[in-house]
Amino acid sequence: MAQPTNRVFSGVQPTGNLHLGNYLGAIRKFVAMQESHECIYCVVDLHAITADLVQDNLKQQTREIAAAFIASGIDPKAHIMFNQSQVREHAELAWLFNCVARMGWLQRMTQFKEKAGKNAQNASVGLFTYPNLMAADILLYRATHVPVGDDQKQHLELTRDIAAKFNHEFAKRIKETGHGGDGYFPITEPIIEGPATRVMSLRDGSKKMSKSEPSDMSRINLTDDADEIAKKIRKAKTDPDPLPDNLDDLKGRPEAENLVGIYAALNEVTPDAVISEFAGQQFGAFKPALADLAVEKLAPINAEMRKLMDDKAHIDSILDDGAARAREIAQQTMKEVRSIFGFLG
Repeated sequence: MAQPTNRVFSGVQPTGNLHLGNYLGAIRKFVAMQESHECIYCVVDLHAITADLVQDNLKQQTREIAAAFIASGIDPKAHIMFNQSQVREHAELAWLFNCVARMGWLQRMTQFKEKAGKNAQNASVGLFTYPNLMAADILLYRATHVPVGDDQKQHLELTRDIAAKFNHEFAKRIKETGHGGDGYFPITEPIIEGPATRVMSLRDGSKKMSKSEPSDMSRINLTDDADEIAKKIRKAKTDPDPLPDNLDDLKGRPEAENLVGIYAALNEVTPDAVISEFAGQQFGAFKPALADLAVEKLAPINAEMRKLMDDKAHIDSILDDGAARAREIAQQTMKEVRSIFGFLG
């Protein structure tokens, strides 16, 4: 199988409501990449069980992610969209990568330490080896690029390390079997760009907006209607000072900086442009403008998501079709990888 030159793999976990941070930091970029890349969009439901084994709403949340993708502008006919568990080769390649990756590499993963906390001995093995499954997700399709946030940079570095070690260890067999000159797996490049890749909590500007935050007022969900969006922005935490006339004076004002960043990202302008427009104004004037903009951008997505979620059979058929197309690529990759490992059959 020829190595792709411009293939993107993007994955999102089906764990609770998608929010504004997911949209600005990931989904909107996924939509834009359709114009320049061959894209594979995956709802990574196998990852979802690494933290909580029993998932009461896994099917519903998987459909919700798919609906959000489509409502945001992803074209599942022109590109591939599916859920991970329908393509068993993800799990097979992950096991092989468990044997390629080194313990020391995984022990350096800061996200495991953060998620496991003080109870690391009771964490699942799946949570510990999560990065190997992520590497399998990407390399199963020999993806050349992956959009990542700050919290996933280290995992992509491990993906690159796994690819490099595999290519080095099996260099002779790769050459003998004619599967690649410079190595079988690509050294996948990250895509990190755009404003507001880190959208912060509406209640605490020092914390990232998160679906796990107890207060629903801390985030704008993609399932929120226009009234809910406006209410949350109106009640967002701010400070008593007006907006300054330069970005430097926003430093030390995390809530103000966050709202300016959200406005800039939604309007696809720079924070400097926002400051120029609203300099000297109090938040009593800025928040209504931000609320109107957020409703304008997000309410149509919400409406389309609701429409899609009312037809679960339609969403399932889209995921089934995407899985069949993904499986064609995955099965060919695994046939070649098995040959390189030296397995029979």
